[in-house]
Amino acid sequence: MFRPIIARLSLRHSSRRLLQSLLFIVGVALGVAVVVAVDLANNSASRAFALSTESITGRATHQITGGPAGLPTALYTTLRLDLGLRDTAPVIAESVRAAELGDQPLRLLGVDPFAEPPFRTYLQTIEVIGEAEADAFTALTDFIAQPGSALISQALADRFDVAAGDMITLRVGARQVEVQVVGLLQPEDNVSRQALDDLLLTDIATAQEIAGLPGRISRVDLILPEGYDTSIITGVLPPGATLVDNRSGGTLSQMTAAFEINLQALSLLAVVVGIFLIYNTVTFNVVQRRATIGILRSLGATRDQIFSLIVGEALVLGAIGTVLGLALGIIFGRLTVGLVAQTISDLYFNVNVTGITVDPFTLVKGALLGLLASFGAAFVPSLDATRTAPAGSLQRSALEERTRQALPLLTGAAVALLILGVLLLQIPTDSLFISFGALFAIVLGGALLTPLALVVGLSLLTPLTGGLFGVLGRMAPRAVVRSLSRTGIAVAALTIAVSVIVGVSVMIGSFRSTVANWLDTTLGADIYISPPLLQSNQATTDVSPALAEEVLAVADVERVSTARAVTVPAPDYPDMLPVNLLAADFDVAMGARRFVWNDAQNGDSQAALAGGQIMVSEPFAFRRGISPENDELRLLTDEGPVTFEVFGVYYDYATDQGTVYMNRDTYDRYWDDPFISSIAAFVAPDADLDAVVDTLRTDVLIGYALNVQSNRDLRQGVFEVFDRTFTITIALRLLATLVAFIGILSALLALQLEQTRQYGVMRATGMTPGQLRRFTFLQTGLMGFIAGVIALPIGVALAVVLVEVINVRSFGWSMDFSIPPQELLVAFLVALVAALLAGIYPALRLASMNTVQALRSE
Repeated sequence: MFRPIIARLSLRHSSRRLLQSLLFIVGVALGVAVVVAVDLANNSASRAFALSTESITGRATHQITGGPAGLPTALYTTLRLDLGLRDTAPVIAESVRAAELGDQPLRLLGVDPFAEPPFRTYLQTIEVIGEAEADAFTALTDFIAQPGSALISQALADRFDVAAGDMITLRVGARQVEVQVVGLLQPEDNVSRQALDDLLLTDIATAQEIAGLPGRISRVDLILPEGYDTSIITGVLPPGATLVDNRSGGTLSQMTAAFEINLQALSLLAVVVGIFLIYNTVTFNVVQRRATIGILRSLGATRDQIFSLIVGEALVLGAIGTVLGLALGIIFGRLTVGLVAQTISDLYFNVNVTGITVDPFTLVKGALLGLLASFGAAFVPSLDATRTAPAGSLQRSALEERTRQALPLLTGAAVALLILGVLLLQIPTDSLFISFGALFAIVLGGALLTPLALVVGLSLLTPLTGGLFGVLGRMAPRAVVRSLSRTGIAVAALTIAVSVIVGVSVMIGSFRSTVANWLDTTLGADIYISPPLLQSNQATTDVSPALAEEVLAVADVERVSTARAVTVPAPDYPDMLPVNLLAADFDVAMGARRFVWNDAQNGDSQAALAGGQIMVSEPFAFRRGISPENDELRLLTDEGPVTFEVFGVYYDYATDQGTVYMNRDTYDRYWDDPFISSIAAFVAPDADLDAVVDTLRTDVLIGYALNVQSNRDLRQGVFEVFDRTFTITIALRLLATLVAFIGILSALLALQLEQTRQYGVMRATGMTPGQLRRFTFLQTGLMGFIAGVIALPIGVALAVVLVEVINVRSFGWSMDFSIPPQELLVAFLVALVAALLAGIYPALRLASMNTVQALRSE
């Protein structure tokens, strides 16, 4: 009988306090939305890459890959005829561009149509081509028998208004090959459509012509029966070839795991801020209804029933906020996926994401997070409501007295969390979960110091504010401290949000400064000629070395250095993840390159490189455990496995997967690969650099799919990628600040409702509406001021952990720590302005308050 009455009371209270309920719901919704959006974006980008990879690998259980020059086609014959492996397929995989298809990177796949059926089903999904009488069989016949024919997806053709029967020109380096689209691939479902969106299919002969690989193939796909003795295959492989088991997986997750964990951790900070908001709202709910709770307790309501009343309301509002958050998360996910995909494309591999994939597990995780956050934040105030005696619940001062009594306990918990965070950082591990656990402990510990900081800080500020603003300046600090149970939580939420701004801003500033210094010491040439990056940090275009002579012949070009960027297998590397290898005529850093350590005699890295030794970048050394005590690396060359001596580790920020750097003569000794990938040109000191660049573009590089950039333009391009990489972190910081803003607004509205009678007395004794507004703004300004002051050291500590610990464990990069003063000023102003803006609505309400009604309120 009693529980339905309590339920009706709960519903009536929530409907009468609509704004308060909405703030609760919005706080939960934003926290859930951020986590769901980041999760959906990460999953969609990963799934897009997985689909693209699957569209290339098909059902192959194993692959045979070669070095930069690929494999001889005779190997396919040996496998199929001599070893009797019928489920084998030769493949050529290359990245190309076509002006008719938007000049975007396309994945060229050259296949043998007769060997394809066990592996890929593309040829079964060909639509009718141009003429009405043509059909899929005709298209397939043309694809097999007609030289220079190609198939593309229906979606790609529709996007660029290309019809079957049209001619398109494919470009790879200096090669331009015309092919005819003889058919369109029409996938059966949306998943397959996304997988084939940027795929261009040709037969082997056409692909060899396009890629410039006569008599060579990129790899051989195999479907091997369970338990097959793979040593039979490895016994016939030529030097430089390796057999890879596709079923081991893990390559994608290894490359992007750190990036995704970092994003998810930042998104969880928004949830932490939201928890403070929920706690604030539920606490106010308890205080606001102290009279009702006291009456219910006097009439016989049990502690369990009171607990159920408060927690039940929180869960109902939390459920509404969670549902709204899930919907917003899907919307935000659609906006965020482009940022995440672009960052992954810049840092790891090209990802073509056409939409988001809504994983039910992500929605379940978001729902549980929202409900658990609501319950966790409501538990303490709900339990507190049950412990209050009926008479005590009618006293407003009881809660504030308990808050004051709990101040030493909160301060002790804050110190304990800070010590825990420091101790966790001392654990010798690469675990990001432990690192982020330490980070959260430090942030929460700092936030729990907020009540003490408010009491101490405002007591110190009272003489100053009293001198500046008179009576109002003395009243405002006391009002904030007197309502510590309300203001402490609101300021703590704002402190966390602003500390995140400080920490991430300092980290980004330190990274930007480090990258600028790295570019100064690394980009020694005046002009750089390279192919467009089809995949992050991998120039896949084969360029004839004769081009270097043409560049050198241009007036005012004094010398050039060529480089070859390839990926090669490392036999000892987990899951055979390929190694980025860069071979250059000479190091264009010209002795200015900075090293983590360098064992070369007299520090002469050029001499060490010329002697056949190699150097590796810092991220590569981090991932492979390269050190002065472990200075050898085994690579699979065209001559077989070769062990190279590592003489040094250099600072590099081009890719977190790392790079192996060697002299071109050493590379030519072990790999049969005459091509180059890029050219660095040095011009005369008094030369007109822009004129030289124009000459190269208009006279020398006509017909080449190559970019020409001056040192200045290349630096600008690097920072454009840099800014894109951190765009999503800026968005996450703004969302956290928005949640904190709502927390301040909620606290002020709560204070206004709690102290309505007090404000009525102020008006009745002569305080004007303008003075009431200034009184409110003084309170909010002081709250924002204290939050900003506390957030600065917490944010700097957060930045130290991000730069010195998490960044190194995530990506292997060492950065120079620097604190840009302007970032600290901006963060402080954010705290102050957010608090002042949150005070506008409560101030306007106070100014229009009815004094008589206020005096009658209880």
